[in-house]
Amino acid sequence: MLLIGSHVSFSNKQLLGSVQEALSYGANTFMFYTGAPQNTMRSPLNLEYTNKAKKLMEENGIDIGNVVCHAPYIVNLANNKDKEKYRFSIDFLKAEVKRCHEIGITKLVVHPGSALDIDRSEALKNIVYALNIILSDNNDVTIALETMAGKGSELGVNLDELATIIDGIDKKELIGVCLDTCHLNDSGVDISKFSEYLDELDKCIGLDKVKVVHVNDSKNDIGSHKDRHEIIGYGTIGFENIVNAIYDKRLEDIPKILETPYIGETDDDKERIYPPYRFEIEMLRNKRFNPKLKEDIRSFYK
Repeated sequence: MLLIGSHVSFSNKQLLGSVQEALSYGANTFMFYTGAPQNTMRSPLNLEYTNKAKKLMEENGIDIGNVVCHAPYIVNLANNKDKEKYRFSIDFLKAEVKRCHEIGITKLVVHPGSALDIDRSEALKNIVYALNIILSDNNDVTIALETMAGKGSELGVNLDELATIIDGIDKKELIGVCLDTCHLNDSGVDISKFSEYLDELDKCIGLDKVKVVHVNDSKNDIGSHKDRHEIIGYGTIGFENIVNAIYDKRLEDIPKILETPYIGETDDDKERIYPPYRFEIEMLRNKRFNPKLKEDIRSFYK
């Protein structure tokens, strides 16, 4: 069975709202941020919503072990020149791990960070140092390092960098990776040869380290290092290549999460945006591309 869902909101009734949104898309997993992805402002967790969400998941066959949390983009574990900012990133992610534990989430996706104005080898050491602190008093939340497109000075752009980080982690049972099909394409990985990439990954870090797959088409050519997601089947990766990747038997039990952009339209000078996820999930389950997908989305939400 394909474990497929999307990014959903946590702002309305917290986890309960997240589950309700995921179910509206026909999903059997989902990913959320515990606050806005662009900042570190977080509201206290509401236990009533959490308990109702867990009950709703049980009633609808969603295993909380397959649900994913994503840390905000702005934390940076790679650059330590500003000691205060570096320490803040560490402390925030420690708190985010604790929030995951309190909710019952066991997978937290984290961007490794950007070197900025320091050497990449030093930046990798900073990531290892920070993650060891973050994981030191954690026993059940796995941090999944996301594969990055290589925009700017991002780390985690290739398997060697991910292996370097993982090799330095004390609690190796609590570190993994999140594969992003758009980021892989933009970093230079040919998704039409995804099986070969998994072979290489297995030799380098082990397939058991793959904890999450972000499923995105790309607006960019392979190796562009730009990181711009596209609707499934409308980008440069293509529908067939994405289907072949996510249905690889070696990733059968790994949650697949859509992060594709909303469909927009302007009507009477008002901009409206619609989520594509229920339609993309249907396409991926059926393994049939819908060339009228964008039109169908607009018609459904009008």
